[in-house]
Amino acid sequence: MNPIVAIVGRANVGKSTLFNRLTRSRRALVDNQPGVTRDRNYGTVTWEDHVFTLVDTGGFEWTAEGLGDQVRGQAELAVSEADAILFMVDGRLAPQVGDAQVAEFLRRSGKPVLLVVNKIDGPRQETGWPEFYVLGLSPIFPISAEHGRGITALLEALVRLLPPHPAVPEADAGIRVAVLGRPNVGKSSFINQFLGEQRLVISPLPGTTRDAIDSHLVVNEQPYVLIDTAGIRRKSRIWEQLEQGMVWQAFRALERAEVALLLLDAQEGLTEQDLKIAGQIATAGKTVVISINKWDLVTNQPRRGQRLLDQVKSGLEFMAYAPVLPISVKTGYNLPQVFPLIYESYRQSSMRLGTAELNKVFNDIIASHAPPRYRHRPVKFYYVTQVNILPLTFMVFTNYPQAIVASYRRYLSKQLRVHLSLPWAPIKLILKGRNRRHRDIVPSRSVTPPAKIKKSN
Repeated sequence: MNPIVAIVGRANVGKSTLFNRLTRSRRALVDNQPGVTRDRNYGTVTWEDHVFTLVDTGGFEWTAEGLGDQVRGQAELAVSEADAILFMVDGRLAPQVGDAQVAEFLRRSGKPVLLVVNKIDGPRQETGWPEFYVLGLSPIFPISAEHGRGITALLEALVRLLPPHPAVPEADAGIRVAVLGRPNVGKSSFINQFLGEQRLVISPLPGTTRDAIDSHLVVNEQPYVLIDTAGIRRKSRIWEQLEQGMVWQAFRALERAEVALLLLDAQEGLTEQDLKIAGQIATAGKTVVISINKWDLVTNQPRRGQRLLDQVKSGLEFMAYAPVLPISVKTGYNLPQVFPLIYESYRQSSMRLGTAELNKVFNDIIASHAPPRYRHRPVKFYYVTQVNILPLTFMVFTNYPQAIVASYRRYLSKQLRVHLSLPWAPIKLILKGRNRRHRDIVPSRSVTPPAKIKKSN
């Protein structure tokens, strides 16, 4: 698991701006993601040799009685799970009463805290930030999240507070599958069904959070590790923020997983909470299988069942690569198909492709539909290479990376899946600028129609 850093502070001090700046260091999508609302506030930061999870907690608002009930659960959860905290204040204002209250709250947590004075955008603001020593926290890091001032010094201090990154789990432990879904969609019943049938229950191993349990099983001679988030319950005031806890647990499980199994409820259809979890999966780039549980409730209503399938495919169009399988844990309907589907999706997302084959396919795709011109100049692609798996990640060298709009990215990803016969593999494209003197992989003028690529049986 990556170390966890929480950004906390009053509303409107610039937490989201800092979050966006830091997570962009890994080109992570933190907004404009279909199915993801403002509540999705987790991202991964890579800086030099360090990787950590960043959490934007939203604004602390205090009432006469203290921290408002509606944010108490979120705040306590974020602080309790964090390895370090970035406490942000507004450098354009004098220290506020709310700042002092948050500082005291954080001191009681016992967690390492860095005080970040934001909005120090120029010389006019430089003189005021020492006033924040009154909060009793030091050292102080004056920054401009909007313009990037002071970010390097902040990161250097932050990574010294974080625990070392743990070793990657051994590959032979099995394919790691996060079982995700809203409460009461049948996560526990699903896992217990398979553990009971296989009679291979190993004493459940504690996961990396208090509410996640790992279970090991073997299906068709293939080992799996199921990461169960079914322990989410209304245990205390923290869990009164049920939706926040759900998204948090989903993110923590996703970090460790290689495949996500998203369970939906046939009786309730696709809900806003389902979309939030799905958006989290898509943003993480995880391979995913969607299973609609409780299908026994619509088996005798074929029109209703078809409408439900259409709703799921339409609502989750942003992860059209995910196979959808109706199941019933209660009756056993389609359960034997779940793990073969997980395995095949994993296999496709783990493929290593030859560079020559990849460039030929990319050539054919672009020849069929060239990108729009950029400032009246042609956009050229020079070279493409695979740089990672899970998800399949391709680095594409082009003369104008900024010219490749989102719709053309989607076109490229979709066509790569089609041409490579990998329909269930999510694809990540990294666009890299390169000197235009290099030879194109696609001719810039006349192009002969591409030959059809034979799909393997």
